[in-house]
Amino acid sequence: MKKSITKTRIRYSETDQMGVVYHGNYAQFFELGRTEWMRSLGVTYKDMELSGIMLPVISINFKFIKSALYDDILTIKTILKKKPLVKIEFEYEIVNQNDELICTGSSVLAFMNSKTMKPTRCPDYLLKGLGY
Repeated sequence: MKKSITKTRIRYSETDQMGVVYHGNYAQFFELGRTEWMRSLGVTYKDMELSGIMLPVISINFKFIKSALYDDILTIKTILKKKPLVKIEFEYEIVNQNDELICTGSSVLAFMNSKTMKPTRCPDYLLKGLGY
């Protein structure tokens, strides 16, 4: 399945007083990975929203393995689990600059029509970008 790699450096504001990344920031790291995954297909969240499609997160899971620290460089691997239909499912792996596994996880997002606020099918342009 389609995957992407995104790098980010941990900023001071993302850590607690011990210099450890606050756990709530991992949802943003997953979002960064998804955003760049879509961008690699030539699609942006902004374009999808302008076309009337929203992508709310309906579930998200984390498994924390090792602490990420201030100034670490994290690599976020974002992997599409299966062909998207009404939902799109991702898996994630985050490693630090020493290639140590920091966190794994998954998320499920639903394609939603922004006018009706009802679920809708994955847009054709995204399926085409995925080779379906």
